[in-house]
Amino acid sequence: MTTYTSRWLVCDTARPDARIRLVCFPHAGGSASFYRAWSQSLTEVEVHAVQYPGRADRLDEEPPNDLVRLATDIADALEPLADLPLAFFGHSLGAPVALETARALQHRGIRIEHLFASGSRDAPLPVLPGPEEDPAQLLVDLVRMGGTDAEMAADPIFQEVVMPYLIADGRMFHNYAMAPEPLLNCPVTTIVGDQDDDTDLRPWSALSTAPVQEAGVSGNHFYLIDNPPYALLKKALSAPRTDSC
Repeated sequence: MTTYTSRWLVCDTARPDARIRLVCFPHAGGSASFYRAWSQSLTEVEVHAVQYPGRADRLDEEPPNDLVRLATDIADALEPLADLPLAFFGHSLGAPVALETARALQHRGIRIEHLFASGSRDAPLPVLPGPEEDPAQLLVDLVRMGGTDAEMAADPIFQEVVMPYLIADGRMFHNYAMAPEPLLNCPVTTIVGDQDDDTDLRPWSALSTAPVQEAGVSGNHFYLIDNPPYALLKKALSAPRTDSC
C-alpha cells in the first residue's frame, strides 16, 4: 500500500485494506472539503478528494485556467496511487476534469475502473454562452442551484474569498474545448437530479468504449449535499469489471 502525500489530494481516512481508491473532483468554486464526510460512509474504499489550486490551503496559488493542463497535473499526482485500482467521481465541472484526468492516465497505461459523472447528462455538447462573471449574478445562481444557502452567500468574507476562484473556474470551463478522443475504456455512470436545470451536457456514450448508463436521483444540481449517492457508488464499485480492457 502506497503512503503518499500531495498538495493535490486530501485523504481524511487512509484504508490500508481497501480494494479501490475513489478520487473525487469538486465543482466550480468547490474544494476538497466538499467530500470530507464521504469516507465515513464509503468504508470499503479509500476516498481521495482533489484540491484545485487557488482555494483552501492553496489559496496563495493562482486558480487554474486550462482544464486539460489541470487534468494533466492531477494525473501526475495520482500516478503514485495507481498501485490500487482507481475510480473517479466528478461533480459538475469535476466531471470533465475527471474525464481528462482519466484520459491522461490511460495514456500512461493506468486503467480506471469507473467514472461517475455527477450533475452531467449524456447529450450532445451545447453551444455555451460566454462565462458569467458578474459576482452578484453568480451568487444568485449558486443559491438557486443549491450550492450554498443565501445567508452564506451574503457573507462579505465568503464573497471576498470564494468569488475570485469561482469566477476563474467558470472561465476555465467555458474556455475548455473537449476533443472527441481519446476514448475512455471504463464504464461511465451519469448521475442527474430530477430537478436539475443546470446539468452539464456531454456525449458520454460517444466518449467510452465501455457501457454508459444514467442514474436518476431526487434533487437539484447539488442533490449530493443532502443525499450523496453512496448506495449507487457502493453497488457499482463492488461489481466486477466484465470488459477485457
